[in-house]
Amino acid sequence: MVSPESQAMVKHAGLRSSRASLCFSDGCLFLGGVLLALLLVWSFSSFAYPPSPLQTLASSSAVAGEAKPECASAAAPPRDAEESGNFYDDPELSYSMERPMTGWDEKRREWLRQHPSLASGGSRERVLLVTGSQPSPCKNKIGDHLLLRLFKNKVDYCRLHGCDVFYNNVLLQPQMFSFWAKYPVVRAAMLAHPEAEWIWWVDSDALFTDMDFELPFDRYKDHNLVVHGWTNLIYEKKSWTSINAGVFLIRNCQWSMDFMDVWAGTGPQTPEYERWGNILRSTFADKLFPESDDQSALVYLLLTQKDRYGDKIYVENEYYFEGYWEGIVGTLPNITRDYEDLDRQGPQALRRRHAEKVSKYYASRRAEAEAAAAAPQKRPFVTHFTGCQPCSGDHNQMYSGESCWNGMVKALNFADNQVLRRYGYVRPDLMDTAVVKPIPFDYPAGGGGGGG
Repeated sequence: MVSPESQAMVKHAGLRSSRASLCFSDGCLFLGGVLLALLLVWSFSSFAYPPSPLQTLASSSAVAGEAKPECASAAAPPRDAEESGNFYDDPELSYSMERPMTGWDEKRREWLRQHPSLASGGSRERVLLVTGSQPSPCKNKIGDHLLLRLFKNKVDYCRLHGCDVFYNNVLLQPQMFSFWAKYPVVRAAMLAHPEAEWIWWVDSDALFTDMDFELPFDRYKDHNLVVHGWTNLIYEKKSWTSINAGVFLIRNCQWSMDFMDVWAGTGPQTPEYERWGNILRSTFADKLFPESDDQSALVYLLLTQKDRYGDKIYVENEYYFEGYWEGIVGTLPNITRDYEDLDRQGPQALRRRHAEKVSKYYASRRAEAEAAAAAPQKRPFVTHFTGCQPCSGDHNQMYSGESCWNGMVKALNFADNQVLRRYGYVRPDLMDTAVVKPIPFDYPAGGGGGGG
């Protein structure tokens, strides 16, 4: 039985409890209202004042940084191992032709294994173009200017086609002079550029007059040396001019090293130089000078050791791997007009402006249009000013110096117009180097002519 005092105490306790509950409920309602108000204010401000891009970038970068580094490549390229030992560490290694190279294929293969990113791959052949001139200034007053423009032409071509360039202006082996000076340079270039599959020697007086054409390397896959010439003149006529040794491709391999040693064995650095001059002059009835030269020596090796070397030497005559300038220069204005007609009448892609880096695509489109139109005259790939010596000013007495220098200017401007067009300009007169004009949209269909 509960006493009245107990009932009073319970009643009083219940009253306090209900009052406390009421106060707690009121507090909760108050706090809830405050939170709701803050939420509404925040929501409104996020619409009115969205986060800045910098804030968003900082936030996403922080999250990305926790997961993995930003811009990480999906597949890292093979790493080169330059710290590994290779043939360069051999103290007996010589860049000179005075000491024969042995085991070059294996040495080069090991170096390429250490440097996979530099190896040739797929349809791409790594090429090093090598050229040069004498160490001293030119005697001809316009010689240095012509040599500069001739070198620029080679740089332009290689920029468009992805080959490297080495310009040499010193005699690496002074006793190997004149025609023979290029072979020590080619030999040294092979060692300095083991990544290059081909070394491409181009005389200083030769230039590219078709800036779109690419060498047909598939044709040469079973050969180690490519020269321009005619086999009937080699084996039937026995002419020392049956080939031209001023432009050649030579594969970077042991066969080439050995062949150049034999080839250069007829040069001025040997005690047999005079004897070889007599042998070559007696072999070739059309050779009028007594010195042993590299071109006659190469023809002689093909004649006398065809079984040993013939299968690896490709004599190219299907295009102007190098072409004699006197028969080319006079045709350049007509070729310019033929190509303008082709561009005017052909697909719009031939006239479309484009970045220089994508020139290969448009070159292929032009080649397709040429084949379809059966163009009467194609641009000569390389024009070689054989017999003209722009630096010394000497020249073959068959023609005048003016015809040499004017021919060079015309050929250089013809080639340079093909480059300048990518930059929106063209020379309207091939004999006027200084004057250019901007070309209009859809040129030449849009009007104007260039390079006649």
